[in-house]
Amino acid sequence: MRAGRGRGCVLVALAVAALAVQAVPATARAAPAGSEVVTWGASADRLGEGVPDRAYRLVVHTSVGGSDLRVRLSNAFGDRPVTFDSVYAGVQEAGAGLVRGSNRQLVFGGARSVTVPAGATVTSDPLPGRVAAGTNLVVSVHSPDAAGPATGHGMSMQTSYVSQGDHTTEDSPANWGGTIGSWFYLDAVTVRASPGTGAVVALGDSITDGWQSSTDLNRRWPDYLARRLRQSTTTTVKGVANEGISGNKVLADGAGQSALHRLDRDVLSHPGVCTVFLFEGVNDIKAHTGVTAQDMIAGYREVVRRAHAAGKRVVGATVGPFKGWSEWDPEAEAVRQEVNAFIRDSGVFDAVTDFDRALRSPYDHERILPFFDGGDHLHPNDKGMQAMADAVDLKSLDCSAPANP
Repeated sequence: MRAGRGRGCVLVALAVAALAVQAVPATARAAPAGSEVVTWGASADRLGEGVPDRAYRLVVHTSVGGSDLRVRLSNAFGDRPVTFDSVYAGVQEAGAGLVRGSNRQLVFGGARSVTVPAGATVTSDPLPGRVAAGTNLVVSVHSPDAAGPATGHGMSMQTSYVSQGDHTTEDSPANWGGTIGSWFYLDAVTVRASPGTGAVVALGDSITDGWQSSTDLNRRWPDYLARRLRQSTTTTVKGVANEGISGNKVLADGAGQSALHRLDRDVLSHPGVCTVFLFEGVNDIKAHTGVTAQDMIAGYREVVRRAHAAGKRVVGATVGPFKGWSEWDPEAEAVRQEVNAFIRDSGVFDAVTDFDRALRSPYDHERILPFFDGGDHLHPNDKGMQAMADAVDLKSLDCSAPANP
């Protein structure tokens, strides 16, 4: 049985379908129809020092499918310009290997090379063709001059690859021997989807980032949510951007900039976003820095105010149980309970998802249900992540639903 050859043919067919080149002269193309919408995102942070002549092969998972793929490269935390002289996008076959024929060059203003100023981002030109929803997309980037603070996303729960020298054009994994668990320089991917398609951005901490979910299997709760949205016929929201950072807080910088400080860049700047899903606060509460429920409420109100000013809906999620975690104590629990009462009952949010209720044990509401516990009494496992996504009312994310004034 020649299984290997059959599988290869299938993968090539999928690659052609996913990233098909349109053999039409640029001057003859009609204006693109549809809505540009984010299909993948990851919050930017500082990631050590940049290395010159290094290439990264970054594996990301699309949520919504569409045409005219674009990638956004970030130098948000750099202190000097960084040049990218080769950027490609393809479809993963296995590991660092790509489906043959799927790897294609991205350009910026028609040029293959682009220099991103310190503190800035740059978005590629649209890549003709289609990319399917639920695709393991591989974006390969090379910088000849990277130095100083590098920008990226630290905890990806996804294996990506690194090489010294420019091997971005290659389908083969042969020169990509190094593995990494972070995404360097890439912070968003967008596509042009059917008209009216929208996206939701999950703004959160390590639970949203996916800690304790299975690496390389896309089992973070936003991934499960994306799969539900893809199958739904009741909402036009199909894109999901995961803007969680492990250790992140609403009010204070530390593990990444605070939710308040990164809201514009990590959430409101993405195209097609109609809903902000705010699930954050446990790191503020358990830090024992004197943060009160009223402090948290003021922070939530500020996020909602700014999102509403940008025309976005805001869904608030209650803070989950964490009794058994080393920093839990009755005082922190009292703050959590007061914060959750505000989220549920204040009417400030356009809708509420009760993650506390979805995750807690029926025998002790201060603890996560053991079946959902990733082992540290704070972070859910894969089953807990799925239960969280299942708790979301998909209609509450819809762009057509009215926002609170």
